[in-house]
Amino acid sequence: MGKLGSRYLWGNLLAMALVVVALALGVKYGLALYTHHGEGIKVPNLSKMTSHDARLLLESDGLVMMVSDSGYNKKLPADCILAQTPGAGTQVKRGHIIYVSVNAPSSPSFAIPDIVDNSSYREAEARLSALGFRLLPPKYVEGEKDWVYGILSRGRRVGTGDMVSIGTPLTLLVGNGRYGDDEDISYMESETPVYGLPDAEDEADVDDFEEMPQGGFDHE
Repeated sequence: MGKLGSRYLWGNLLAMALVVVALALGVKYGLALYTHHGEGIKVPNLSKMTSHDARLLLESDGLVMMVSDSGYNKKLPADCILAQTPGAGTQVKRGHIIYVSVNAPSSPSFAIPDIVDNSSYREAEARLSALGFRLLPPKYVEGEKDWVYGILSRGRRVGTGDMVSIGTPLTLLVGNGRYGDDEDISYMESETPVYGLPDAEDEADVDDFEEMPQGGFDHE
């Protein structure tokens, strides 16, 4: 009990309490400084700006720009911003990365998928549209109805694997359900004799037999 009144003991307890309080305050304000708590930077609108100007604007606000994708819009100049993430007006913290898509200098090209003589008109239309191709009204040819027999690009036939610009419209050659005369089925008369019906010569031989009483014919 005498030690409870010792100045040395209470001095240590007070020092420990001050250390705990200092650690708590340090964690609280240290995290706030590290995470920029309460600080918000409004993301500017980068649409239609050149990538160079957009980068300078973001860096002046303490933000970072990164090109993540490209697209093509023939109405806009090359290397301009088409889209951004996060969008304009979003509150972000200093050092946040803004991902942008830039306009390509020319329309991209994609390989024609395996649809010629391998799919119906609806299937081919869906696959080409998903890639971004623009389709003109189909051209009908003789063949199975709604079956794709070819693809035209500016009047030239293209096939599987050919690289075609996404800005070039395509025309599908589709069967109309009719066939030419050369595909008509020709029927031939059978040369196999039909059994069971006697010929004219056989009819005379039949008359030569005399029907005998039940039991058979007279073979003599």
